[in-house]
Amino acid sequence: MRMALNLAKKAQGCTSPNPMVGAVIVKDGEVVGRGYHRAAGQAHAEVNAIEEAGIKAKGASLYVNLEPCNHYGRTPACTRKILQAGIRRVILAMADPHTKAGGGAVFLRQHGIDVLTGVCEKQAARLNEVFVKYVSTGRPFVILKCAATLDGRIATRTGDSKWVTGEKARKFVHRLRHAVDAILVGIGTIQTDNPRLTTRLDSKKGADPVRIVLDTHLSISPDARILQLNSDSDTILIVGKSAAKAKRKQVQQNGVRVIEQPVKVGQIDLKSLMDRLGSEGITSLLIEGGSRVLASALRSGIVDKALFFYAPKILGGDDGIPIFRGSGPARMKDSIQLKNIRVQRFAEDVMIEGYIR
Repeated sequence: MRMALNLAKKAQGCTSPNPMVGAVIVKDGEVVGRGYHRAAGQAHAEVNAIEEAGIKAKGASLYVNLEPCNHYGRTPACTRKILQAGIRRVILAMADPHTKAGGGAVFLRQHGIDVLTGVCEKQAARLNEVFVKYVSTGRPFVILKCAATLDGRIATRTGDSKWVTGEKARKFVHRLRHAVDAILVGIGTIQTDNPRLTTRLDSKKGADPVRIVLDTHLSISPDARILQLNSDSDTILIVGKSAAKAKRKQVQQNGVRVIEQPVKVGQIDLKSLMDRLGSEGITSLLIEGGSRVLASALRSGIVDKALFFYAPKILGGDDGIPIFRGSGPARMKDSIQLKNIRVQRFAEDVMIEGYIR
């Protein structure tokens, strides 16, 4: 099953809105077939593994990290392919939470195949946490990311933030951009840093995420680099009713999309925005905004996972830009707590990862 999970990971960033799935076929103690789902619309993992195994699949055991689909979508049902191949036993990590695609285990048992479930279930659920959240709620899985000094500052008093963390940590963030559907920042980040918000990988061409900018009053400069990109993915400006219609037309001429959303207390309503993004087919979202956007995301309750990168640097003053701006709770017991903590080093930098409790 660990082999199947590792195969599934090979397609990270390529399968959305589908899950990452790997499959391994074993006969008489020997691996005779391997496969993984390479991209949405292409053959599923089970099919690729069966094709590699050929006639050796008959009487063999199939290990797969997600319940085989039992419906005809872009490709035929994997359960039928398993029956045709003569697979004797199927070992699953987890059930498919998708109501339309689920039911594969029941179907296989009804047709005489021995099915075992729950092998490496926690690892499988974590691998496809985006898929599980999206098909269960219709909303994207949201990751909040920040990079700070040891004294909790994301920039100096002048706004300088290049660079808080080192090269290895930044490369990890680009792999994360490749893996998600969209990235979100506020207009403050665009005005201060003028970023491209694209993906840059060393070993291969990365997939650019959809770029989403919270710009309530549509104050973005026409010269902003994010409006001039040659990219396969969209740039979307999220605005309120006050955004001037003339400027909307101006930025739309560059192929940029403008979406109007409700505003609460002067800021875009992020809960409502998550519903909208989910309806657009965005299954995962990385928030890389500044202090106000990060704080707003936490307060709105949309964040699923947080990544805090800390560099071994100290500004040593109280005038730098903090990770979060705004009022926090009066009592420590009301703080936002994380669970399932993982710590990882990137050269001298440390990343703390956790899920919102």
